[in-house]
Amino acid sequence: MAHQYLTLANAAREVPYREKGSRFLGFALPVRSIEEAKEELLKVRTLHPKATHHCFAYRIGPLGATYRASDDGEPSSTAGIPIYNQILSRELTNVLVVVVRYYGGVKLGVSGLIKAYRESAQLALNEAGTELKDITYVLSLRFPYHLQNQVFALLSRKGAQIESFEALEACTVLAHVPSLQKENICESFSQMHEVTFCVLD
Repeated sequence: MAHQYLTLANAAREVPYREKGSRFLGFALPVRSIEEAKEELLKVRTLHPKATHHCFAYRIGPLGATYRASDDGEPSSTAGIPIYNQILSRELTNVLVVVVRYYGGVKLGVSGLIKAYRESAQLALNEAGTELKDITYVLSLRFPYHLQNQVFALLSRKGAQIESFEALEACTVLAHVPSLQKENICESFSQMHEVTFCVLD
């Protein structure tokens, strides 16, 4: 089972590319959900409202199970698929690539469009760079206050990252747990009878 995935190291914005008078701007953006991808796409559209096309592709999830490609008015499969193939060829996930086109008055033809969108996506991805990240699961915990130090010590030993902590009548924690430690940490907490927990999707 894979415990890591390859994604963007940074965001790349407005990476320029020209082809026969048309101006292309490539964006390579890290995203973790469809909602986040939609938000980032809207930001790009807002930045470039007069652009002729806003073509894009995204791939989301540790295994890249969620994906979409859009030609945004270009001839079928001349923009979204070439962009998506650049993501796929690098085995990237949790990534959105948008290529904005300002039409320059000269038609590029099918092969020209494919080349332009492919090259623009490639340049943006090159600028963003890549990095390996651990696949994590979100663990929700609830426990009495007197166990706080014990719980936090265990989470720290297992490499968990705390997302939120609240101490009211009882303490509640959301933590990101590396997939390698998932079974081990659940076993440890199951032996602490005053701790209730569940793994969230």
